[in-house]
Amino acid sequence: MKPTLKNWMFIAFLILIPHCNYAQKRYSVTAPSGKLRIEVEIGKTITYSVRHDGDTVIAPSPISMTLTDGTVFGQSPRLKKKRTKSVEQTITPTFYKKSNIDDCYNELTLEFADDYSVVFRAYDEGVAYRFVSSRETPFFVKEEQAVFNLPNNPKIFAATPKGRIIDGKENQYHSSFQNTYQHVTLSQWDKSRLIFLPTLIEGKNNKKICITEADLLNYPGMFLKADSCNKGFYGHFAAYPKDTSVEVRGLKEVVKSREAYIAKIEGKTSFPWRVIIVSEKDTELLCSDLVYKLATPSQGDYSWVKPGKVAWDWWNDWNIYGVDFRAGINTETYKYYIDFASRFGIEYVILDEGWAVAGSADLFQIVPEINLPELISYANSKHVGLILWAGYRAFDKDMERVCKHYAEMGIKGFKIDFMDRDDQYMIDFNRRCAETGARYKLLIDLHGTSKPTGLQRTYPNTINFEGVHGLEELKWAQPGTDQVTYDVTMPFIRMIAGPVDYTQGAMNNMNKENFRAIYSEPMSQGTRCRQLATYVIFDSPLNMLCDSPSNYLKEPKCTQFIADIPTTWQETLPLEGKIGEYIVMARRQGETWYVAGLTNWDERTLELDLSFLEGNDFQIELFEDGINADRVGKDYRYRKFLLRADKGKKQKIHLAPGGGFIMKIVTNKQSK
Repeated sequence: MKPTLKNWMFIAFLILIPHCNYAQKRYSVTAPSGKLRIEVEIGKTITYSVRHDGDTVIAPSPISMTLTDGTVFGQSPRLKKKRTKSVEQTITPTFYKKSNIDDCYNELTLEFADDYSVVFRAYDEGVAYRFVSSRETPFFVKEEQAVFNLPNNPKIFAATPKGRIIDGKENQYHSSFQNTYQHVTLSQWDKSRLIFLPTLIEGKNNKKICITEADLLNYPGMFLKADSCNKGFYGHFAAYPKDTSVEVRGLKEVVKSREAYIAKIEGKTSFPWRVIIVSEKDTELLCSDLVYKLATPSQGDYSWVKPGKVAWDWWNDWNIYGVDFRAGINTETYKYYIDFASRFGIEYVILDEGWAVAGSADLFQIVPEINLPELISYANSKHVGLILWAGYRAFDKDMERVCKHYAEMGIKGFKIDFMDRDDQYMIDFNRRCAETGARYKLLIDLHGTSKPTGLQRTYPNTINFEGVHGLEELKWAQPGTDQVTYDVTMPFIRMIAGPVDYTQGAMNNMNKENFRAIYSEPMSQGTRCRQLATYVIFDSPLNMLCDSPSNYLKEPKCTQFIADIPTTWQETLPLEGKIGEYIVMARRQGETWYVAGLTNWDERTLELDLSFLEGNDFQIELFEDGINADRVGKDYRYRKFLLRADKGKKQKIHLAPGGGFIMKIVTNKQSK
């Protein structure tokens, strides 16, 4: 019997029934400028994609969150409500790289059954999304699906953890988050390696896409893994620690086993933002504020937080000379550091590892060679503050008592080290350090940790973060380590997340051929002017002078110039730059501008456009590479001259291989 038209219609109806339940619903939210758009599709799953001015930045990618009770946020989603809003406001940071931040975005919130929502935001500089749970009772997150599908097998800049060897095997979850970047195509990346954030992708039409996260307060940090089919990246998270053991002089903790979940949640919560920053020019990456904007705002008064410079002991191995006492971890040596800091107007001196008895993980046991009350009194008389180093375990054991005790003694802050992982426990530790330090008006410098995600906005006393391949790496660098290229790559990637505890300021400066890794008398790669320039290029509100006071005293002109450079700014302008090649930035504090630049190992001449300067005549103080800086890295030329605006606001600067420059610019009226 031939099927009738009615029969065919009935068959088609039966076929379509299951698909009707998951008919695709499409939503989108567009940035205020109209260029950047995040598109969302809801069917059996939730997927998103990102387009910028017609180019696909992120191809359709699924997102979900699986709980241990079997619930899956994002699977078979049942939409209850859609909300939109637009925000146009100004953020005034306690301190930052600029005094005001324009915070303008459009937001789409999709609220689903099963007590969760997904929030999408579109800014002109990037997009972000986050899960939000309205569950009242505690629950456990088994895994999160965060996918970033990328078109056309792009080139990437990615850094992988240098995992510690535990039980004879490398463990990538245990890492100091310090490594240089590999610049390869996605298909060339070793799929067995994790990638720590931020990471950068080269998109269509020379656009750059930076993936990172924000507002990470009580959840594991996200790594990325490359998809085996080279489609893109997906998120990967360390599970919650179960059993731990202690290693390395009682200072470091090793996770021996982990739970079957990545996070335990107490109730209602907003999960971290997954952030995608898009730039049309490389220089736009240098002034991104998106991580800061997405962070939870601070509560309370933080006007007591005082950024500044720090004279640091550990990098130079306490190697002072020309004195009549034995240099080392003792009261006499630290008085010498305090005198040095006072002479040059340096705000702080740090007592790094060694002031507390080794192996005990007890910060109340001070070595007999140090009289801490005497040092605090002496430092106060010289208007210098003292900061103490602390290993993570020792600080975590009795955080409240440690902070209360040393704040009452007059200590100004703690540099906390050896966290070396970013599972939920450790991320929460960082938050607790910030919160506890704030109660006792202590600065917190989180060394040995992962990248920042906005904690510096939520708790402005948390002033610095490491998670950077800083100058300390040159004390033990393997042959082939290229710090010079890293220095003109990192600001476009890692610095998007927030400030860096890079610890610059070497006075022993070497070209590529002469550099050697020497632990006790370390040196830098590149020129002297390069080291000076990093104090403007790198964001670091608590900025170290890493070298020996004895070496600085031999170089008073450079030292005083470094000491006078601000560490926070009212305005930041990226002037020129290309990732991995060179960078020029201008920053203003008050009426004074600083302009600085770095190059890779290529010699180059730049013609700076200083048209951003307002006024007629400008007094320039310039440190530039000397004529022989390619042979002797310490060679520099210092000049002071008048720049007349009527002659044009252009200035040529020559940079040696591995070189740099820095200039201080004041109006002629100011300089009188």
